[in-house]
Amino acid sequence: MATTPPNQSIERAAAVLGALGASEGAVRASDIARAIGLGTSTTGRLLATLESLEYVRRDAETQAYSVGRAVLELASQGLNHNPVHRESRSAAQELAQRVGLTANVGVQDAASCIYLCHFEGSLAPKSHTMIGMRQPMHASALGKALMLDLSPDERRSLLGDDLARYTDHTITTHDALTADLAASSKRGWCEENQELALGRFCIAAPIRNASGRIAAALSISGRLTQLRDRDLDSLAEDLIEVADRISVGLGMISAVAH
Repeated sequence: MATTPPNQSIERAAAVLGALGASEGAVRASDIARAIGLGTSTTGRLLATLESLEYVRRDAETQAYSVGRAVLELASQGLNHNPVHRESRSAAQELAQRVGLTANVGVQDAASCIYLCHFEGSLAPKSHTMIGMRQPMHASALGKALMLDLSPDERRSLLGDDLARYTDHTITTHDALTADLAASSKRGWCEENQELALGRFCIAAPIRNASGRIAAALSISGRLTQLRDRDLDSLAEDLIEVADRISVGLGMISAVAH
């Protein structure tokens, strides 16, 4: 079966939006052109079209561009159509408020974990949201929880032979990852201890759908100093209870608290 060739205009427009999304603030057309490897005039025409459709917004004074209303509306609609987001949003928000830390919900996308929900407790304020951002599966508690049911061969096929190192604590071999996940499966939750970023600690538990398969993961995260004096077993028990409650909401009638 022949495949449909990609549409170059759509690819270029997507690249423009990707560059805007990756920037830390509004950027000029010349900077976008440089980032995506297109000429300034071509990039300008793309931006003009996207602006007319409200996918980008141009500041009249600085002439810098940022993500427009249409993108935000589309992202919101996408989240609202996602059953995991709908079912977990309220529960994750309540969890964050109760424990005072950050509560996240993530799903798998290829070899990455993508945040669907991100709520901050009183002890974990942030100036940005994590929704839509990616994390490596092997170096994050969310990613590990998403892989709990995979065999070693399935994990290797998913992640490849080489596991990237982010800190001195990152798991970088499949044998070590297998051992870590075996221990996690036995206790019912996964741990990330400074494996993705120094000073960060996170625990996560799987969320299952009606068929019993892992559909997402729920985590509690914060600075290591915030968790050092907490009762980790009690925190994990709360986490698992909420993850199981979300699983029941997704149709998993056999979810049982650990």
